[in-house]
Amino acid sequence: MAWRERLTRFVEHQRFQQFVIAVIVANGITLAVETSRSIVASHGALLHTLDTIALTIFVVELLLKLIAYDRAFFRDPWNVFDFVIVSFALVPASGPFSVLRALRVLRVLRLISAVPAMRRVVSGLLAAMPGMGSIVALLALIVFVAGVMATKLFGEIAPEYFGSLATSLFSLFQVMTGEAWPDMAKTVMAEAPMAWIFFVVYILISSFAVLNLFIAVVVSAMEDQLRDDMRAEENEHAAALARTQAEILAELRTLQAKVDRLDEPDKV
Repeated sequence: MAWRERLTRFVEHQRFQQFVIAVIVANGITLAVETSRSIVASHGALLHTLDTIALTIFVVELLLKLIAYDRAFFRDPWNVFDFVIVSFALVPASGPFSVLRALRVLRVLRLISAVPAMRRVVSGLLAAMPGMGSIVALLALIVFVAGVMATKLFGEIAPEYFGSLATSLFSLFQVMTGEAWPDMAKTVMAEAPMAWIFFVVYILISSFAVLNLFIAVVVSAMEDQLRDDMRAEENEHAAALARTQAEILAELRTLQAKVDRLDEPDKV
């Protein structure tokens, strides 16, 4: 239908998208201001009104998209994401559902779906998940092996850090993140001077090698996502150019037909 096409162009227009982004940012600021008890005490009614207006705009936007896209609305995962976020906000924030009031801040996450650059970043991260899963499994294996070794080697020396396997795993996780590992190393090295070898090798493998693989996988997935986006844009541009050329050729044929009809009386 012509009206549905016009509505689709309206909701996809850059000005409309910019308006929605502005409302999301303003709503995020409103939610941040609500964390101040003094401001809520003095301007609570105004903040509630602004929050209601923002929620109304989000609901109207989703309704317009539902009408414009019809069933295709739920084929786009970003539309589903927006639908879920706004649905959370519509749950009554009173009585047994009062805890859900804090979830209103999730509306700010709609900025991800509204800004194309953020969508590409999130899409790249999601595309990297399979590769990251393998790295997580490798890292877990390394931490487990190191945890068993540390428990056997340093359990009696520093039981507060390596007294059991669970304690060792947590301590080694701290070492991997660079948190408080010098204190652990000094405590152990007071009785086992050569323990520095264990800590240095573990840090080199877990922090500098395996964790950097996460960055490599994410960057690779982002590059693939960027190439796919560029290829999609090129295909869309080529399709638009082909449609324009077809329209021009159709107009030329129409003009040629009119010229031929004008020339027919002269031939007679």
